[in-house]
Amino acid sequence: MTLATRTEDRYPTRIPAYAANRPIERTDPTVWSTEADGPIDAASLAGYEAKGFSIVEGLLSPAEVQAYWQELVRLCKDPELKRDDRVIAEKSANEVRSIFEVHKLSGLIAELARDPRVLDRARQLLGSEVYLHQTRVNYMPGYQGKGFYWHSDFETWHAEDGMPAPRAVSISIALTDNYPFNGGLMVMPGSHRMFLPCAGETPDEHYRASLREQEFGIPKQDQITMLAVDHGIEQFTGPAGSALLFDSNLMHGSGNNITPFPRSNIFLVFNSVANTLVEPFSAGKPRPEYIASREFTALTR
Repeated sequence: MTLATRTEDRYPTRIPAYAANRPIERTDPTVWSTEADGPIDAASLAGYEAKGFSIVEGLLSPAEVQAYWQELVRLCKDPELKRDDRVIAEKSANEVRSIFEVHKLSGLIAELARDPRVLDRARQLLGSEVYLHQTRVNYMPGYQGKGFYWHSDFETWHAEDGMPAPRAVSISIALTDNYPFNGGLMVMPGSHRMFLPCAGETPDEHYRASLREQEFGIPKQDQITMLAVDHGIEQFTGPAGSALLFDSNLMHGSGNNITPFPRSNIFLVFNSVANTLVEPFSAGKPRPEYIASREFTALTR
């Protein structure tokens, strides 16, 4: 699909350092719908609006978790996939870190994206029909799993993929227990209301390095300190089968996993059909479609 011409840039980033010191107040809503439009109740919607994230405990049953875990193991051990660009290995080890466009590699996960428990929540939060911007499974192995530095997903999706506005939601479904000590995701509640521009130009084919360890598109330490002081830090913990729904502009990151306990999840990103990609705002060309889909057809059950 040919991308539309770039629109007005309301969230400029990858700019000179002096300009990157000026945070931009978000002008787009976080919640685009009401309690009557889906399964999320009014109190939970208000919590999501305020914090930028929401936790759903027991989204998957133990039997479903086991089925998806077996699917993850199958994908990680597939010798053909080892040579596929969609499979990202840990930077310092030969362990699988992520598998992208996983809904096209697994019918089971494709069905999960259309499951009403998932799809209806995405539609409600975004107030429209939705499509899959990105899917992946993450596997953070014990002892060798590397974390991700603090970042906003929207900053990258805007700069490198051409997503006009932060009208997208990520749903991370835990396939293993999330402890405070095995590299669990940390979030800054309320940070989604402020967009932090980042300094520097996007290198060509930046995605090849950034999927293992991101160096561009990350805020400065003084900006992160400001957000942490203003909003605090919380961590997503809980049993396998729990889900974290979070806004595309929420500041988040994770530490290394030096424990014996792996941390794995299915990661589904839904974007509004009213927010489809245009030309990248701060990159020479778009990232591959397996990272940022340009199939904008609305998902149906």
